[in-house]
Amino acid sequence: MQFNVRGDNIEVTAALRDYVEKKIGRLDRYFSEDLTSDVHVTMKVLTKEQHNVEVTIPMTKLLLRAEEKHEDMYAAIDLVVEKLERQIRKHKTKVNRRFKNEAQSVKYMSLDSTAPALDYYTEEEEDEDQIDIVRTKRFNLKPMDAEEAVLQMDLLGHNFFVFNDSEEDKVSVVYKRKDGRYGLIQPE
Repeated sequence: MQFNVRGDNIEVTAALRDYVEKKIGRLDRYFSEDLTSDVHVTMKVLTKEQHNVEVTIPMTKLLLRAEEKHEDMYAAIDLVVEKLERQIRKHKTKVNRRFKNEAQSVKYMSLDSTAPALDYYTEEEEDEDQIDIVRTKRFNLKPMDAEEAVLQMDLLGHNFFVFNDSEEDKVSVVYKRKDGRYGLIQPE
């Protein structure tokens, strides 16, 4: 892994850099081969008592990304690594379930032909990451613009809203961001 560690409003010391590389380097155990992906780590000091760590690991057909805030920078790094591990296990479960449904027995599954294979996995983790869909909703998509969709979302008290974008004539999603502003997701 190639690490790209940068800091916003904080100096990235050698101790911080070593800690990041050691903790994120543990993710190698989930893969049968060494990762060749770049690891982008951004550390920020938001306030005196609030530190933020963002980690992005772009891979072919999979993007691992996690963000965590904590009072202590080292604790935030630990929490981000835990999130990344859960994402890897969840992806592994999803891939294995797909192949089990096709009546194929695949113990080790590669993310693609160029990425390393995931091989650190137990049946106990599959039960832990089981996804249970408990409710299904169906509704008609009304054509509207993004501003009207935001108003509808706020009116309903939801943090996202699916609508048919009248300008693009495609299904889109507006959502409320953590910073209180809004985001728009559109298909390509």
